[in-house]
Amino acid sequence: MLRTNNRPIIFSAFVNSAEEINKTERKSQLAQPKPDFLQPLRQWLDSLEIQNRKLAKFIAKLIPAQCPFERDIILFGRKIAHIPPMCKLNPLYDQFVGLRFRALCYLVDQCGEDIQSYC
Repeated sequence: MLRTNNRPIIFSAFVNSAEEINKTERKSQLAQPKPDFLQPLRQWLDSLEIQNRKLAKFIAKLIPAQCPFERDIILFGRKIAHIPPMCKLNPLYDQFVGLRFRALCYLVDQCGEDIQSYC
């Protein structure tokens, strides 16, 4: 605010209008939905029903229980670095974990198998 002849001049009336226009343009750009090309594959994986013992065993062996990339780097008995699990970067991670869980549930509930070996 600037005072001249005892009358305040407010610059924000002039400056904010341009900023407000830019903000509304940015919001409209961010509000546009982005296409999800993996959605059909996600739906297909989520809708898969396990009804075969061999398929359930194959899925349980194929999809690991833990991320195989997570490691602790130990040198001379001291932990010097940790490599975090990279599996969660996979955009289909949740669908694969759910599919493995359904396969294990099928083996326990329908086949009566012990799944200790898959954990």
